[in-house]
Amino acid sequence: MDKLVETRVKKLEKGPVVHQGNVKWAAYENNYFMSAVIPEQNGSAQVTMTAAGPLVRSVVSDGVYAVEPGESKNLTYETYLGPKKLSLLKTTGFELDKAVHFGWFDILAKPMLFLLNFLYGYIGNYGVAIIILTCLIKGVFWPITTKGMKSMKNMQKLQPKMAKLKEKYKDDPAKMQQETMAMYKTYKVNPVGGCLPMMLQVPFFFALYRVLMAAIELRHAPFMLWINDLSAPDRLMIGFDIPMLHGIPVLTLLMGASMYLQQKMTPTTADPTQARIMQFLPVVFT
Repeated sequence: MDKLVETRVKKLEKGPVVHQGNVKWAAYENNYFMSAVIPEQNGSAQVTMTAAGPLVRSVVSDGVYAVEPGESKNLTYETYLGPKKLSLLKTTGFELDKAVHFGWFDILAKPMLFLLNFLYGYIGNYGVAIIILTCLIKGVFWPITTKGMKSMKNMQKLQPKMAKLKEKYKDDPAKMQQETMAMYKTYKVNPVGGCLPMMLQVPFFFALYRVLMAAIELRHAPFMLWINDLSAPDRLMIGFDIPMLHGIPVLTLLMGASMYLQQKMTPTTADPTQARIMQFLPVVFT
């Protein structure tokens, strides 16, 4: 197998799953840990996985060997039982680091994880390192964000003219669309220029989210005050239980409030569809 092949436990409920090919290693993993079996010699092998109640049974079968009477053959395997820490897995020399992947965002997430660990090496606090990394990402996108805000201001200035066009050509949608596009061209305004900068940032922040959800470095890593585990949901306990919340998600609420205030400080867009999207973004991200 030249690529990573994954099988979810739920799939095993339908019956055994068999993979055959050039097996370099086979492993069972959860979010932070893995146990792997590594054949001493790479070659054709078969991995059979079955569900045994709450457990998963995996069997790695080597190819067929001819053993003469009186002879013996030893098959040697190595095992790894430990954390899915990228820097540690790379030192094994068995490509176990492929077990640490972030799906579609892998190409963005792994450099972010490297930078996060780099910042932690100087700061000694992963919470502060996350804040700095977030600021760096925002800083990279600041030029296009500023350009987007200018585009939204220009769109706001055109709202009276757009209202007149809608009134004038309300019975001729095609003509109204034609005149609207001509007006955009005349005033050099991009109708999606205000929303596009935020959309460009979405893959990067989803990649950062994937890092924060999967990086074992954050497991039991303290930040400050009541936050003593960055891998756990943010909950401030107030002496009694809140149904379904089990505490107050302070940081989540602060993030939603900051996004809402930022929108209030940003010029409104003339496009009703964009305006609705922008209004719902704080709710979606919170």
